[in-house]
Amino acid sequence: MSQRADASQCGGVVVEFESDDIRNARAQKARSIPGSALIYLRGPKFLIYVSGALSMWGDRMWHFAISVFLIELYGRNLLLTAVFGLVVAGSVLLLGALIGDWVDRNPRNKVAHASLFIQNISVTVCSIVLMLVFSYKQRIEQIWDGWLTVVCYTVVIVLADVANLASTALTIAIQRDWIVVITGYNRGHLAGMNATMRRIDQVTNILAPLAVGQVMTLASNVVGCGFILGWNLVSLIVEFFFLSRVYRIVPALSIKPPVEEDQVYLQSLERRRSLGEGIIAQPQPLTERNCNTGLHLKEITNLPLCFRRFRWLLSTCKDGWRAYYRQPVFLAGMGLAFLYTTVLGFDCITTGYAYTQGISGSLLSLLMGVSAITGLLGTLMFTRLRKTYGLVNTGIISSCLHLGCLLLCVCSVFAPGSPMDLSLLMPYITNSSEVGGMASQRQKHTFPLRGGSNQPLLPDRSSIHWTNNTVLFDNVPSGTAPESYISIILLFLGVITARIGLWSFDLTVTQLLQENICESERGVVNGVQSSMNYLMDLLHFIMVISAPQPQHFGILVIISVLFITTGHTMYFVYAHQAKRKRRLNT
Repeated sequence: MSQRADASQCGGVVVEFESDDIRNARAQKARSIPGSALIYLRGPKFLIYVSGALSMWGDRMWHFAISVFLIELYGRNLLLTAVFGLVVAGSVLLLGALIGDWVDRNPRNKVAHASLFIQNISVTVCSIVLMLVFSYKQRIEQIWDGWLTVVCYTVVIVLADVANLASTALTIAIQRDWIVVITGYNRGHLAGMNATMRRIDQVTNILAPLAVGQVMTLASNVVGCGFILGWNLVSLIVEFFFLSRVYRIVPALSIKPPVEEDQVYLQSLERRRSLGEGIIAQPQPLTERNCNTGLHLKEITNLPLCFRRFRWLLSTCKDGWRAYYRQPVFLAGMGLAFLYTTVLGFDCITTGYAYTQGISGSLLSLLMGVSAITGLLGTLMFTRLRKTYGLVNTGIISSCLHLGCLLLCVCSVFAPGSPMDLSLLMPYITNSSEVGGMASQRQKHTFPLRGGSNQPLLPDRSSIHWTNNTVLFDNVPSGTAPESYISIILLFLGVITARIGLWSFDLTVTQLLQENICESERGVVNGVQSSMNYLMDLLHFIMVISAPQPQHFGILVIISVLFITTGHTMYFVYAHQAKRKRRLNT
């Protein structure tokens, strides 16, 4: 009071004097804000986020660019792209368990560094080969009667496939194993990191292909290859440094569960077999069973080395699938895999169908951006629901939301403007004039294509631009429009809103796999899960090949919803079993 009075007497200005304790506390708080931010920037979580963002950005750019490059190389034809897709899916399907087993058997830092190095170097070498092919294509076609071109195509596809396998191993190691250890097995922190990684993936899925697409459009394919090459070399150095730092500052990453005694015995037995040494064992009574076992071991030892290796690979794959089957979250993982058999996503199939219904390329790009936003909302919803209702109940709520939104897609099949025509699946009926008249009457709802009214969902490459799984068509016929847009509006309304429940459900199953799989089998089980995902994804392409016309798309929608319903039903069964087991334990 005296200070305030004295100040008013001196000049009428009131001056507040702070005590030393208050001033020091305020200064310490001001220093702690940048200090805490600096600690976070140097912490393992931020380093993992930056490393993951660089890796995802590179993957998205490469997956988009390689499809365009293969189309350009093969005379604007989709054949090489289809071959590449089959090779990638088939290799992960066959080798997923082996990749996961390799992740489990080796130290975490060696797995991450080896996967990172193989992935980036494969993309770099592949980019160099593509630059040479684009620059000297005419000369290469004249060498060896054109067979050198075939060799170049093979090298490109093989290198791209190796890069994808290495990317799968890196994803399993970092997003399925490292994150669990970094969070200290804290479920709340684990859910936050999973959601953040998924948000990064959603953003890069939109921006990365647009960035490399602009480079390829404004410059050339050769410059695009050079841009990807430079990105991978820089990304390799940065990711290697960040992952090495994370491994140093989190001591738990250097600790892996010890191998069980029976596994040690089996490994030593396998080494002795490969070296052809005799197996020293305690003398046992001579029985028929021991004689048969000895003959079996002798047969295995006498096999050539290549056959023994092949036998070991088959045994590892079989053991990996058995480990996947005996997991308590087996049904939840299978349910997630079934969600991959669908045409209800923003891929070239759905966007190609939208074009036949009169949707422009600019509108498709806008819809894809909206779908990315709804996907981000799904990650936010996941974290909120998990805190409030628990992880298992979050999956139930997400499943119901996903299925409820997809009912709009089912309604679109029968809504005005739908081109569905079941008679096209029965050629023997289409010969009759009555059914033919019905077909022609139904056909008027289909947006006409230049080549006729019975075009496949994917036309020739010469009339399209490929951007981030979205097909943008040129020379769209003007002056024509479908009779009604209700069907296509319902379809995309269902697809876009369903992504909220889809990504929330995906994060739920991902965390269930992280929490319930023992550390020694985390890699192999997630490798088999990747194989299952690719297998079910292949089925949806087979569906489209079997029914490629726009008039068949409604049937594909119904089949997709049936697969998705089956997947969610598997999760409901798992949730019931988990709750029942929890009640029995309490």
